[in-house]
Amino acid sequence: YCMLDSSNANIEYSLDAGVFVLKINRPEKKNALLPGMYSALAEGLRWADNADDVRVTLIRGVDNCFTSGNDVNGFVSNDSDSSQGRPSQDLMHALNDSKKPIVAAISGLAIGIGTTLLFHCDLVYASRDCFLQMPFTRLGLCPEAGSSYLLPRQLGHQRASEMLLLGDRMSAEQARDYGVVNEVLDQAEYLDYAITKAQQLAALPADSVQTSKRLIKTGSPEATRAVINDELVEFNRLLQTPEAQAIVQAFLAKSAAK
Repeated sequence: YCMLDSSNANIEYSLDAGVFVLKINRPEKKNALLPGMYSALAEGLRWADNADDVRVTLIRGVDNCFTSGNDVNGFVSNDSDSSQGRPSQDLMHALNDSKKPIVAAISGLAIGIGTTLLFHCDLVYASRDCFLQMPFTRLGLCPEAGSSYLLPRQLGHQRASEMLLLGDRMSAEQARDYGVVNEVLDQAEYLDYAITKAQQLAALPADSVQTSKRLIKTGSPEATRAVINDELVEFNRLLQTPEAQAIVQAFLAKSAAK
């Protein structure tokens, strides 16, 4: 039972034994994220960070889809002034600011923000059929969510470049080999396994766990915060280029024809 009601019907909150679960639930659109969903995710993370009875946050999707990323319609309709920031930016900062450990359970698609948010998570468990992709350059865009800073530090320059410049699909196994994912499990097991790990973490002394997380991330949150903002300036600039607009329009036309 959770004191906090989500502000968005596609984002569900629940709390059990110190584990706060954020569930992305928009299966009919492959869990594509709309501005209100970003806001609800960010609000949930910030609430959890300040709630005494929350020890760990677990982010999950539906059983066969984590998230296909940003709803592309948002790229067209959301021409808001970039200096005001976007709900997606709130989520990126909430992830980066979180003092409490974050666990992710992923299956099916983990695309765009579905992959970049993982670099802010402390433990990531994937189903065997899951694939990850950051297709930013294929859309005429650039990385976001601090990934251009976090990924090279985590994987090394060449592997980060492979993922961010080429934008290829990556299997769950390859993601584990690269160090993006902790473990790969069968579809029937991945979620229970992730919840068990989150519960193990929640059972440990909270001050000890949060202090350890802070020490592990020494220097990173401050640098990441600046990069998130820098990336979004470039992202918004690139979104206005003829190349990006043509790719987005072609994508929408193809979707409409289905």
